Amino acid sequence: MLTSVDAEVIRALGDPLRLRIVELLAAETLCTTHLVAETGARQTNLSNHLRVLREAGLVETEPCGRFTYYKLRPAVLEALAGGFTDLAATARATVEADRKRAC
Repeated sequence: MLTSVDAEVIRALGDPLRLRIVELLAAETLCTTHLVAETGARQTNLSNHLRVLREAGLVETEPCGRFTYYKLRPAVLEALAGGFTDLAATARATVEADRKRAC
């Protein structure tokens, strides 16, 4: 079943730029400078989006000298995917049961 935590993750992923950041971080750990270069977003804007992703639990930081690197937390996405898989299974079972019932 989906939870309020899942709802926060879904909200965080609902923004196109945040979704792009997640896609980039799925491939590699990146610092803000690299994310600015890859997305074309202004650094302040990007930092705000990264804060939302951190608060939702999707990314974590890794300090390295004067840079902060961001990496994706795949377990959060796996949990969300599992919630949707369960929801789809319930819906599928309901549809099958409805077909067997007479109106």
